[in-house]
Amino acid sequence: MRQLLQSISFSLACSLLWACSATDTKSPVETPGRPASAKTHLLEAGAAALQSKPPIEAINAYLDGFHFYNGHPDLQMEAHHYCSILNEDVIQCVIFDGNTKDAKIMGVEYIIDEKLFASLPIKEKSMWHSHGYEVSSGQLIAPGIPASAEHMLVERLAHTYGKTWHTWHTDQDKALPVGVPQLMMGFTADGQANADMVEQRNRVWEWILPRSKLSGPTFESQQQTPMLMVGGTVTSSRLPIRTVPTCTIPLHQPQRKPIAAQVSRSDPR
Repeated sequence: MRQLLQSISFSLACSLLWACSATDTKSPVETPGRPASAKTHLLEAGAAALQSKPPIEAINAYLDGFHFYNGHPDLQMEAHHYCSILNEDVIQCVIFDGNTKDAKIMGVEYIIDEKLFASLPIKEKSMWHSHGYEVSSGQLIAPGIPASAEHMLVERLAHTYGKTWHTWHTDQDKALPVGVPQLMMGFTADGQANADMVEQRNRVWEWILPRSKLSGPTFESQQQTPMLMVGGTVTSSRLPIRTVPTCTIPLHQPQRKPIAAQVSRSDPR
């Protein structure tokens, strides 16, 4: 994976200027509290100048996809992943509810190669989801880089699995990170994701790549073992039905805001 990122580093650099003027998705909630003071800004500037941040600087990939609550496939949201590559088989991502400076950290996702996933106990496997369909359907994208480089990156992700926990439920209009962490899942078949949600995201990025038609058999292996959490259980063509023991919080289906209310463009077009 490191070699892959190095191979597209030039493309990434060339796209930085475009990315600076790209469409932004803001957080759906405002955090209560006092505005940052001049003293706080001064401390921030000093820390930025004097302190190194190796774990933050290691974040070198941006992925945009969708999650739903374990046991509640109708409760769905967009998730912005900022990821660092630990090695060829393990990636770790911080998940935000937007891609602007005020975005809230919703949770984390750990991504492992299919060979590592195969070595896990069956009970543990039930908490992971395949990325095969997310890639082949075009739901999981890497915005802001050339299509060829984006295709190379997500092609590698097609053969991985993710374990995702959300700790701040801003999609449930939570202005603060209250409640218990929630296990999240990814979609594995047509008709599961809210079509309006996907279309809204695609319109933001003007995303039109029909990856399922372009990729042929490249992404098919992961789709042979679809896993979908329904009613607290996991179903799979190779795994028995199991209950995933997680705490739950009261959930509701939030009203989707109009695109104009959720999206801002840093450059009017």
